[in-house]
Amino acid sequence: MASSLSPEQLSAYVHHIGLPAKYHPANKPIHDLAFLTQLHVHTISTIPYDNLTLHYSSSKKISIYPQDAFKKIITDNRGRGGYCMENSILFNHVLRGLGFTAYMAGVRIRLRENGIPAGAYIGWVHLVNIVTLPSGDKYMLDVGFGGDAPTTPIPLVHGHTTTNISPQENRLVYGHIPQQVVQTEETKLWIYQYRNGEEVEWNSFYAFPLLEFLEADFKIMNWYAGSHPESFQTFTMLIIKFLRRQKEGGEEGEMEVYGKRMLVNGVVKENTGGKTRVVQECSTEAERYEALEKWFGMRLSEEEKTGIVGHATELRG
Repeated sequence: MASSLSPEQLSAYVHHIGLPAKYHPANKPIHDLAFLTQLHVHTISTIPYDNLTLHYSSSKKISIYPQDAFKKIITDNRGRGGYCMENSILFNHVLRGLGFTAYMAGVRIRLRENGIPAGAYIGWVHLVNIVTLPSGDKYMLDVGFGGDAPTTPIPLVHGHTTTNISPQENRLVYGHIPQQVVQTEETKLWIYQYRNGEEVEWNSFYAFPLLEFLEADFKIMNWYAGSHPESFQTFTMLIIKFLRRQKEGGEEGEMEVYGKRMLVNGVVKENTGGKTRVVQECSTEAERYEALEKWFGMRLSEEEKTGIVGHATELRG
């Protein structure tokens, strides 16, 4: 299936994320890991994970159609991003429009307890992109998970360790999750793990099969994640934006992610490697509006501001 984005929209996307000119479609770049990595880095450091539509809107509903996401994120140009399915589905259409071989797989995640993934894996509430390069190498790209997500493409190679935001490392392992009743070679999953330094244990955060998920699947997943009262998305406001810089020793224009900035309800945090610190605490909506613009470059419309009145996440002072 072809990308739903026009050549003009693809051009607008790569300009929006500041992708180096050598990777623009007009320059016919080689579809290699360097191109894929820069596309990933520039996307997550420009387009934040942002579930504000579930809080700052009258409908409290999220559209996962790529044209709607494109308008909100690119055309409106108000610093907005989207939550997992918005960002990942739009990115899939960008990948395919730019000539990559890509499809989407559903993901089971684990919820955090005291900041660490724990307990059972819950249902399909997330998506990742699976990309096969002309070399035959396969990679998982995640542009919509937020904190502790991979900041570069991860090879589908069992146990291959990569550096995330230092000192964090991540990898994929090919195996089973405890809930699986049938544990055979055919039922193995790719499990995404991270650890905050070589001396600590790996945390298993989410798992996915190589089965391609389709638009009908996305609609069901989006309904639960964005509407069900047990979904944390409905009662927790979240923004995660990654920070980029010129890569030391890299080619001109080659960027890397070195940190992340987050909003959790009324608290703004920042992590530039090793430790998270609070940079602002908001107790009123006026303070949060200012924080959204100051720390994330986001501007809300008056209609959006009105949409949070009476909602569980409204800051009342």
